[in-house]
Amino acid sequence: MSVSGLGYLGVSTTDLEAWKDLAISVFSMEVIKKSDEDAFYLRLDDWHHRLSITSSDTDTVSYVGWEVQNEESLDGLARKLNDNGVETRLGGEAQLNDRKVTKLYNFIDPASGFASEIFYGPKLEMRPYSPARGIAGYRTAECGLGHVVYFVEDYAASVQFYRDVLGFRISDYIIWDEGDNHFDVTFFHCNPRHHSLAVMPPFGPFKGGDFNHLMLESRSIDDIGYAYDIVQDKGIPVMMGMGKHTNDHTQSFYIVTPSGFGIEYGANSRLVGDDWAVKTYDAPAMWGHRAPA
Repeated sequence: MSVSGLGYLGVSTTDLEAWKDLAISVFSMEVIKKSDEDAFYLRLDDWHHRLSITSSDTDTVSYVGWEVQNEESLDGLARKLNDNGVETRLGGEAQLNDRKVTKLYNFIDPASGFASEIFYGPKLEMRPYSPARGIAGYRTAECGLGHVVYFVEDYAASVQFYRDVLGFRISDYIIWDEGDNHFDVTFFHCNPRHHSLAVMPPFGPFKGGDFNHLMLESRSIDDIGYAYDIVQDKGIPVMMGMGKHTNDHTQSFYIVTPSGFGIEYGANSRLVGDDWAVKTYDAPAMWGHRAPA
C-alpha cells in the first residue's frame, strides 16, 4: 500500500492567459477547455490531462494528486492514513468527473498542509497527444508526471510521514551551506523516477507549507534548449539557469510560473531500481543552476 507516482496538479491563478501562453509557448502542452470558461486542462501525454488551471483571486497549488495502482491498494492506503490520524474523504461523482479518474480520496497532507488526493484508474485518451509545436514529448509512462518539492515546518516528522505512511522510499540527501543559509533536502521515490517528492525545511522568505516547484522531464535535451531560448526571448522570469544536478543528474532550468511557484524543465534524469543505495551529496549542482543576478 503506497503511492505509485505523481499524477496531477490543480493550480489556481490570477492570470489565466499568462498560464495558457506559458503552457503553449514554452512547454508545448495541449490546452483543453473546460465547460467553465474560467478554467482549462493541460495535456502532455496519453492521460486526459495532468494539470488543471482555474481562474481565482489567489495564486496557489490547489491540490496534488498521487496515483495508486489499483482499488485494493487505494482503499488500503486510505485506511492507513485514517489509522495514522489523517482523515480521508471519498471523492464524489463531480470530483471524479473533473479529475477524470475512477476513484479517489481527499485528505490534507499533515506534513505540507496541501490539499492532496490519492486515486486510481486515470482516464487515457485514444486520440494521440497533440503538442503545440514539434517536441520529443514527456517522460511520464512509468515515472509519473514528474516531481514536486515542498517546504515543511517539521522536517523529521515529514520524512517519517512520507516514508512510513504514504510508502515512499528514500533516494538520497543533499546537505550543504551557502552563505548564511543551511540546506537539508530529502528525496523520495515511488517508481523508477529518481524522486517524485523532495522536502526541505524553510529558509529565507519561505515558510513551511510553501510549494517550491514542479519538475517536468522531456525525452530530449534539445527540447530543453529550445524552451530555454524561448523563455529568454519572452522575458519569462528565470528562477535558476541551465545546470546539472549532483544526485539525479537532471540537466534543467527553472522558471517562475504566473502563480509564483517554480517549474523545473529537464532531461536525462537517472532512474532508480530495487538495488539503489542511498547516498548524501554536499552540493545540489555539478555545474550551473545559478540564480539570476
